[in-house]
Amino acid sequence: MEHFAATIIHWQKQHGRHDLPWQLTRDPYARWVSEVMLQQTQVVHVIPYYLRFMERFPTVTALTGAPLEEVLKVWAGLGYYARARHLYRAAQWVCTHHQGCVPTDPAHLLRLPGIGRSTAAAIATFCGETPHAILDGNVKRLLTRVFAITGVPSSSAVQRQLWQLAERLLPPQDGAVYIQGLMDLGATLCTARRPLCVDCPLQSICQAHQLGQQDYFPTARPRRKLAQKSTRMLLLRTPDGRFLVEKRPSSGLWGGLWCFPQLDPILDPLQQAREKWGLFTREVERLATLRHTFTHFHLDIEPHLLQVDLAHSLPISCTDDKNWFTLRQLQREATPVAVRKLVRLLQSHPA
Repeated sequence: MEHFAATIIHWQKQHGRHDLPWQLTRDPYARWVSEVMLQQTQVVHVIPYYLRFMERFPTVTALTGAPLEEVLKVWAGLGYYARARHLYRAAQWVCTHHQGCVPTDPAHLLRLPGIGRSTAAAIATFCGETPHAILDGNVKRLLTRVFAITGVPSSSAVQRQLWQLAERLLPPQDGAVYIQGLMDLGATLCTARRPLCVDCPLQSICQAHQLGQQDYFPTARPRRKLAQKSTRMLLLRTPDGRFLVEKRPSSGLWGGLWCFPQLDPILDPLQQAREKWGLFTREVERLATLRHTFTHFHLDIEPHLLQVDLAHSLPISCTDDKNWFTLRQLQREATPVAVRKLVRLLQSHPA
């Protein structure tokens, strides 16, 4: 166990990452933002979003002082918008219960929306006084390979085993260096696909490497057939190139984001546009169906491009949850990935 930690610490000091933007501060708010952004997103994609977010919201009070819509707009393009909503709600809790100071005690951090055990441990380790074991995706993968731990890591039994192992491996000294080393080694060498075992300092003790079975760890979750759903999106375009968009309800799918109107895929789109908004339109084209996959289902989106006849249509005023945007304006707004794909498609489409 001591050899394992010492090897990680030595490697981190020599080869680990030391100049990531969030590593240059011990501000728990900054580390918190980075840890939330890094959930399910690679470092290279997070860096520009992190810098932009911290420039606009440098403190918890700056974050809570802005409307959620603006927060989502700055987050736009990073995806998984629930993270931004949780961050915003948690910041409000910090202002109310901790006078705007992000706590570094894991017990307090775990009360905040969107912060789990590993994220709380990381913030406490890098910004507090006492290091704590973490177990993010990279660390799970590394530990299952080195110690040949079988079973799906997300199962409760394997989770328990991994947490117990992670806590036993935590060294009494250089704990923060060790934790950063685990994260860096998992992210740069012990990768999910084609791990760079030849450069790994743990190859002599890695049981998966000795067995030649690196690709079999961690145990893959059995694939399940995803449900299929469908919807229709109306791309209602005015002669001057503006599109009607609606803001989704704050809860549920794509909560709080701007989307093209979604309507019943069975009814006639021209009739729906006329009955719902009083818009007279002609169909320009039915675009190719776009499939977007969520965790639990596939969503097949049927986009219909309609040209609005302003001379015969009722005027639609801009409101908090309805607006007319050009494609360029939409790119700057908080929109889901599926809508961003449609925007790119429309940009290459002849007017």
